[in-house]
Amino acid sequence: MKVGDRVCIKNSVVVYHHPQNRNQPFDVKDMEGEVVDIVKEWHGRPVSANLPILVQFDKKFKAHLREDEVELISSEV
Repeated sequence: MKVGDRVCIKNSVVVYHHPQNRNQPFDVKDMEGEVVDIVKEWHGRPVSANLPILVQFDKKFKAHLREDEVELISSEV
């Protein structure tokens, strides 16, 4: 998986920061988005993030996810 790939959320993942449901539980299962970053370092230092994949679903909504929560739909060549 790399930046630019289209992914779908395959497991039930509840977030509380969805723009239309702020502070309310919102399940992102089956939503599609694009990988915009894979967190491997912070301020130039390597990190082992527990939610390394940053997925952008729409203009106002992004979420950090684990590799086992996302499924590759299409890959940028």
